[in-house]
Amino acid sequence: MFYLKKEDYLSLYEKMLRIRAFEETASALLVSGEIPGYIHPYSGEEAIAVGVCSELVEEDCIVSTHRGHGHIIAKGADIKKMWAELYGKSTGYSGGKSGSLHIADFKLGVVGANGIVSAGLLIANGVAFALNYMKRDAVCVCFFGDGASNRGPFHEALNLASTWDLPTIFVNENNRFGSTTSWRDAMNIERISDRASAYGMTGVTIDGNDVLAVKQAAREAIERVKSGGGQTLIECLTWRHHQHFVGDNSPHKDPEDQERWLSSEMDPIARFESRILKDGAAAVSELDMIRELVISENFEAMAYGKSSPYPLPDSLYEHVYKER
Repeated sequence: MFYLKKEDYLSLYEKMLRIRAFEETASALLVSGEIPGYIHPYSGEEAIAVGVCSELVEEDCIVSTHRGHGHIIAKGADIKKMWAELYGKSTGYSGGKSGSLHIADFKLGVVGANGIVSAGLLIANGVAFALNYMKRDAVCVCFFGDGASNRGPFHEALNLASTWDLPTIFVNENNRFGSTTSWRDAMNIERISDRASAYGMTGVTIDGNDVLAVKQAAREAIERVKSGGGQTLIECLTWRHHQHFVGDNSPHKDPEDQERWLSSEMDPIARFESRILKDGAAAVSELDMIRELVISENFEAMAYGKSSPYPLPDSLYEHVYKER
């Protein structure tokens, strides 16, 4: 395990809290009818986004999914613009046009979230090809769920990335359900990472609720692809706290499993709190201060989004065609 400074511990912790605060607030506001659209909460999977993105630099890119808020926030997004986008306001990342599912910021390396299951895998290869073509010393990380690993684009993307030796890193968030279907009913293997060997790349399975384990795996994958050792498929075992989306009442989860995964022994934030205290990286009072700060910042950002103006009707025709 690598050495972490105090500020490293606290940075990881703060980002995980920021994602959780954003997601839980957004879920509540959707239920109340204050914001429109759909929300697919990332709560419970924060360690994956934060662990991976903590190893990325500004030039590195990510391709996200329908459950993408966590990835985007972990990459450094401005939550004021995030909230404005969810409210459909002109100050949002896409001027209020993308909503929850399609937030992007090319300057930040966020190529975009995608509502189509597995579509991001091939897009990530396109980004990785462009990085190579422009001779940039950067990688593209593609996040995707266990359901996406059973679709054709997954196999096409891994094969192409390996064949063309692209700087793509594939991060599978195995939260045990593709929508409402258990992964055990959708595949006849124990580990999704086993599929990597068919394409000549490294496959690893890790505890996706351990932010330090994720960080270590991401660091090794980046070093591997940059040193000519090929691509990596990282399978992160995790659990989403909510159903597939806010308002989904499908009874597909075993109540005992749900209770176990939400416990302090399994929840990624509670587990990391215990690790911080055990390692002596911070005191309880310091963690309390960070939590209060995150809650305050989230509230202020939400208020900014709510009070921002709606886009003007003429903006409907903007960004449709690229000007010559």
